[in-house]
Amino acid sequence: MSRPLPLILAQAPGRPADDLAGFAADVERRVKLRAPGALVVYPELHLGESGPGVVAAPEGATEPLDGKRDAVLAELAGDLDIWLVPGSLYERGTDGRVYNTTPVYSPRGERLAAYRKICPWRPYETTTPGSRFEVVELPGVGRIGLSICYDSWFPEISRHLAWMGAELIVNVVRTSTSDRAQEIVLNRANAIANQVFVASVNSAAPSGVGRSLLIDPQGTLRTETVDDGDATLTDVIDLDEVSNVRRYGTAGLNRIWEQFRPGDPALELPLYGGRIDPATWNPAHATAHATEEPPR
Repeated sequence: MSRPLPLILAQAPGRPADDLAGFAADVERRVKLRAPGALVVYPELHLGESGPGVVAAPEGATEPLDGKRDAVLAELAGDLDIWLVPGSLYERGTDGRVYNTTPVYSPRGERLAAYRKICPWRPYETTTPGSRFEVVELPGVGRIGLSICYDSWFPEISRHLAWMGAELIVNVVRTSTSDRAQEIVLNRANAIANQVFVASVNSAAPSGVGRSLLIDPQGTLRTETVDDGDATLTDVIDLDEVSNVRRYGTAGLNRIWEQFRPGDPALELPLYGGRIDPATWNPAHATAHATEEPPR
């Protein structure tokens, strides 16, 4: 059994990468008078602007994952007693490459995990792609899966996060273009196809066009912003709803994770050089993946 999870989704304009004090004040303002233990989420590259709406060049905004910025964010989460997803950050890896990385911090002031964007928006984004999916255990609450902006266009990413045990996919976004309308459809489709919650948090103007939203495991839009202004979406969700939808079916009908039966043939997937194996077609078989170490 999970306990209810308060959500605070910050549709906020970006700020300079070194404005950690301003970021801390903004988080505290949005968290004030809210429930302790909330999951607070900011947009993609929220800490990474060199000017209004302009993302800083990676060379001027990167640092190692465990640098000064990491210590400040961890302390902030601990002081406010929150789960903190500060959007994504430019990370300088130990290999010297630059990644677009989303860290997650706990109410105990610890970084639990970090996810590197698998699908940079090519040809426009030049960061190095990540090479692994990331699901994070929030003890006593449930599991969240991490995706960044363009990742939502690739159904394989959401499917694998759900298979690894994610009950809520947190999709941090920095979209300033007209395709936000399509992203909204894709996020609802990812929720329906995988029977998971999806929170898609976009930047406010001038960094993005807003339209942040929270979708439940049946694809129902629970809450959203309707414009590009600075806004805070709040809700309280129970991640047990995921198992309920999977047990009784979407609309009381469709049990997609119970599709296969013993003895059904495996389905070869030539595109991936892999297969769908009925013996492993169940998120319960993948819980061990959620405890793997974060990238360094």
